[in-house]
Amino acid sequence: MYCLAIETSCDDTCVAIIKNGYTILSNVISSQIDIHRRFGGVVPEVASRRHLEYLIPALEQALQQANLTLKEIDLFAITRGPGLTGSLLMGLCMGKTLSILNQKPFIAVNHLEGHLFASRLDHPDITPPFISLIVSGGHTELTVVQDWGKYVHLGRTRDDAAGEVFDKIAKYLNIGYPGGPLIDNRAKNANPTRFHFRGGLEDQENYDFSFSGLKTAVVRMYDQLPDSSKKDENIINDLLASFQRSVVRTLWKKTIRAIKKTGIRRVSLGGGVAANSSLRSLFLQKGFQHNIKVYLPSPTLCTDNAAMIGSSGSFHFSLGKTSPLDLEPDPQLRLGEV
Repeated sequence: MYCLAIETSCDDTCVAIIKNGYTILSNVISSQIDIHRRFGGVVPEVASRRHLEYLIPALEQALQQANLTLKEIDLFAITRGPGLTGSLLMGLCMGKTLSILNQKPFIAVNHLEGHLFASRLDHPDITPPFISLIVSGGHTELTVVQDWGKYVHLGRTRDDAAGEVFDKIAKYLNIGYPGGPLIDNRAKNANPTRFHFRGGLEDQENYDFSFSGLKTAVVRMYDQLPDSSKKDENIINDLLASFQRSVVRTLWKKTIRAIKKTGIRRVSLGGGVAANSSLRSLFLQKGFQHNIKVYLPSPTLCTDNAAMIGSSGSFHFSLGKTSPLDLEPDPQLRLGEV
């Protein structure tokens, strides 16, 4: 079965073709980073207009790479939410149109669940139950995956998502956009213990996250630096590394707490922040020390992509599910909802 998937929840225009739910035949990602960099963040109106411009070329490229035609596609899987309303609408409209024109079924997919299925693409052996940590620019969520499609929520961020804080810190320090990979790169050879920051709620007996206080602490520390220090690249890199260390340690502390509570010793990471080298290194190191199996998607599948949407959509279609063509985008969709 061939599934053509479309992902337009934010600023990446993504089209992929998946065979039988697991095999990636094509995975096209048209980035808008260069467009939004001048604004220091994603501008929703600009993003949706660019999707309109990029979707058809991305579709043609995906079909060409897979060596398929639209007539050979069996299913169209499209992200419904969460995300930016205008961006979601562009993908949904394209998916519905393709479904009608080709008289093939259409299925809506939850973007967050897509990040769960990204691990399944790279690790077909992963089987529930396992702990899922989704960390992105818009979400930080800890969940028990009892089975595919059956989720028990443990905790989420109460304010800023982890990826959002990376971008905000980078913007305040004027080091560029997107903040995540830039900070990750600058922190690699820096001293992560030069400055001490505590992650919000990290020692509380719950599974929620809070990063707004950490953001404020980093900004205050930067503001208190002498002008000469602000111009010293080594000091700024140490500041960024210390901030990153705090985020990563907090994510691990909450995850290991969930592991001890549930007794489940398998963990899957997903979302753009899961591509962070420090996060990946710490989880693999701690996983080895504590005899915990850690599933990490490749960095390409951590960031937004349509392959994960196709995998999720194919799974639900195999259970006999489809979606009505009058379905509208839902920017506030929660994991487990469609």
